[in-house]
Amino acid sequence: MAVTVAVDCMGGDHGPSVTVPAAVEYLRAAADVNIVLVGLQDAINQQLCSLSAENMPQLSVLHASEIITMDESPAVALRGKKDSSMRVAINLVKDGSAHACISAGNTGALMAISRFVLKTLPNVERPAICSILPTRTGHTYMLDLGANVDCTAEHLLQFGIMGSVLVSSIEGKASPSVGLLNIGEEDIKGNEVVKRAAELLRASGLNFYGNVEGDDIYKGTTDVVVCDGFVGNVALKASEGIIRMLGFYLREEFHRNLFTRVAGLIAKPVLNAFRNRIDPRQYNGATLLGLRGIVVKSHGSADHLAFRIAIGRAVDEARGGVLNHITERMSAIQEGAV
Repeated sequence: MAVTVAVDCMGGDHGPSVTVPAAVEYLRAAADVNIVLVGLQDAINQQLCSLSAENMPQLSVLHASEIITMDESPAVALRGKKDSSMRVAINLVKDGSAHACISAGNTGALMAISRFVLKTLPNVERPAICSILPTRTGHTYMLDLGANVDCTAEHLLQFGIMGSVLVSSIEGKASPSVGLLNIGEEDIKGNEVVKRAAELLRASGLNFYGNVEGDDIYKGTTDVVVCDGFVGNVALKASEGIIRMLGFYLREEFHRNLFTRVAGLIAKPVLNAFRNRIDPRQYNGATLLGLRGIVVKSHGSADHLAFRIAIGRAVDEARGGVLNHITERMSAIQEGAV
């Protein structure tokens, strides 16, 4: 299946200096993918010329005259910038010209515009941000990571269904395990919303593992971890902070004196392998799951490698038929509840 991806080239901290090279690098290894570069045409063409890629048959450029800044209000972006690179890229998904859209831009604006333009899938009340996190055994999918601060038990059920379908579609797992993030494994733990969500998940037909705690995320206890956006975003940012702290401590200790510097040189291969295993760039690309179109959010500070990974995530979701599978599963569960 040939996949077409729309790239918001102006989003993120670096704009076309990262998004355009990443798209070119991806296409040089993927013959059956087309990419539409959306943004200021002159800026994009300048990057393409520097890469000798202006005549790549899989690439096209679509001009958009406006840019949504990283600190811009989602409401202003939605109402006042209808020709922004972000909105034009999402419109391509809406009208069927692209199978997916990728942006490293303002998360709030991306969610607001995507939800307004694309709407949610049938039986899905709220879209959720879903991302991949590394674990001892591989990786896990976690949602919601910040789109919905307040959730009902029914919303958490929907997140569990969508996360399970995503894993099945992308990784081919027939029955991915789903865990509900809580302050303890026991059924009596948690607030009333979480307790009710556990009941709904248990009766849903999903492979529901039960409650999982924070340390289970990185143990790889389940394929999917479900939580509300408040808890998920705090957990994610805390995890990122721990990784940065560990890196700081390691550098500090290995530079403490001549002996530790020598020890650092000896340990360099191990340290490099460790860094590669937890490199956040390898897990870049969070899906706005539950929309009538595939939208992937790249980290704003992503470099070429990280943004290229996000493009790959969008392509995999399009090829996996994630949207159709979510619609079918939600409809089946809804019919069973009637």
